[in-house]
Amino acid sequence: MSSLANINKKILADGESLPAVALKDGTKVQTGTVATMLHNVTCYNEGARGDIEKELELSIPTLFKVGLFDLFPPEEWIAGDNAGRRYVGTKALEYLAQNK
Repeated sequence: MSSLANINKKILADGESLPAVALKDGTKVQTGTVATMLHNVTCYNEGARGDIEKELELSIPTLFKVGLFDLFPPEEWIAGDNAGRRYVGTKALEYLAQNK
């Protein structure tokens, strides 16, 4: 989670930080992950790859944990014409297949 915390700092003003919070099941998640993912999808759509792809992939487990993919299933992300959303959806399906 510490690497995700470092990634999520990219959307913050200097000197700011985001906490990790405990969910009801006791799992800790890093706040700011959804906002950073949205930022990274924009970067991806503007042509950024490499680190952006890695950062998007690192966010997938947290996005599942907080229920984002219950609300918007990976298949919906893949179906649109937004390349960044399609990338996230594809990686989410891969994550599901690896973690059954």
